[in-house]
Amino acid sequence: MRRGSIRTIMTAAATTVALTLGAGVANAAATPGAPGAGDVYFPDYGNGGYDVQHYDVRVRYQPATDQLSGTTTILARSTQDLSRFNLDFALDVSSVQVNNRAATFTREGDHELVVTPARQVPQGANLTVTVKYAGIPSQVEVNGYTGWSRTADGALAVNEPESAWWWFPSNDHPTDKATYDVSVLAPDDVQVISNGTLTSGPNPELKGWNRWYWRSAKPQATYLTYIAIGRYDIETDTAADGSPIINAFSTSLGDFEGAARAGINRTNEIIETEEQWFGTYPFEARGGVAAIPGAPGFALETQTRPVYDGRFWRRGGNTYVVAHENAHQWFGDSVSLTQWRDIWLNEGFASYAEWLWSEHEGEGTPQELFDYTYASYPADDPFWQVLPGDPGADKVFDSAVYDRGALTLQALRVQIGDDAFFELLPTWLQEHQYGNGTTDEFIALAEKISGQQLDDLFTTWLFTPERPDLTTGTTLARRSTADTDTTPTRPKSWNKIQQVHTAHADLKVS
Repeated sequence: MRRGSIRTIMTAAATTVALTLGAGVANAAATPGAPGAGDVYFPDYGNGGYDVQHYDVRVRYQPATDQLSGTTTILARSTQDLSRFNLDFALDVSSVQVNNRAATFTREGDHELVVTPARQVPQGANLTVTVKYAGIPSQVEVNGYTGWSRTADGALAVNEPESAWWWFPSNDHPTDKATYDVSVLAPDDVQVISNGTLTSGPNPELKGWNRWYWRSAKPQATYLTYIAIGRYDIETDTAADGSPIINAFSTSLGDFEGAARAGINRTNEIIETEEQWFGTYPFEARGGVAAIPGAPGFALETQTRPVYDGRFWRRGGNTYVVAHENAHQWFGDSVSLTQWRDIWLNEGFASYAEWLWSEHEGEGTPQELFDYTYASYPADDPFWQVLPGDPGADKVFDSAVYDRGALTLQALRVQIGDDAFFELLPTWLQEHQYGNGTTDEFIALAEKISGQQLDDLFTTWLFTPERPDLTTGTTLARRSTADTDTTPTRPKSWNKIQQVHTAHADLKVS
């Protein structure tokens, strides 16, 4: 999760987007795939006309110059008779092939690559596409913003809602998930970390260069796919289920190193605790990356292995950000949003996981955190004007999406009771595992499990631009001790949680 601006490898090489064309006669009725996935907030994100099954991303990176080049192979299937299709990508492209034939391509805008195959693609055909590209990602801006962070010893491709544009072409929307192989050739004095499992490497390939091979075996959204390149100390272990635990710590953490290790090294414990609330951990690997302080400037729930700005530990130990990002492995990664306006399904739930972790640690119950959070925002605070259920494209990572999202879940828990609430969470995750969900679908499931009509509750907490009145009605958190006259006692976890939810100085969190 990133809070901040929304817009916030040495020779020319190749990106191969593979679309293996099945046999068939060209269809005169073939039409272009849509240049967007239909998102109401970001209409030009993602594309239509095809569905990706797998990305094979093979890149080369030189930290000294920030030069990146590579070959990406995309395996997909057409969902209509296609005359052309789009890819989201911002680096310079030198050639494209579709099904082993040269294709023509043009640019539309700053991140739309429009590809016209030599032959039209019939609906239901398997697709294989090849694109050659190279560039200096940190110098490439889209809407005045770059999603690539160059560091003193390497780089981070870590961002939300967009980051793939700067290092591999894609159908960049969470509704089109795929599996991944990511291979990175880099100088042998740096390490490369990505999602999933390390299948091979570091393997010497050229004098002074190593190649790293990472694989994600479960469906993964494009913005959750990342690479961290730099000098890292990598530690490995094995979880009780046999899956690898891989933690990486920047050698530039300095005074923050001890606290960062203390937090991230509790990842497996935190995941095992969250399994009690959410069900079995959904992925094949786990761990975390403590990046160089100052990059990326936030924490992100990159699938299987979240990435944290090292400054999260500048004030000492904090496991709340680890609890938050790993809750996202269920809420946001396994079950992803369908539209970016449904962002509270990611952030509200991960924030509520911090409240549950607080109770587990004996530092404040969810109800105590509800009371204190509610009391911290008076009725005239702009906080209440942001609607978590539809915050607007410029407020996707507003603090209200986090805190008011968590308030909504506690109000729901009080309304339907603990038995129904703790049946609802794992059921939601199981029913939508490795797919997508919407707010309406969550409300419908909550009503089905509880046997209650919950429109008033969700309208009040997610869609009403005012502070809910806790003294009236039957759909609010009636057990709350918060009111307009008395400020509840501050829970011990409050300050640590606010380090996760609120921008402090120059550090922002998503």
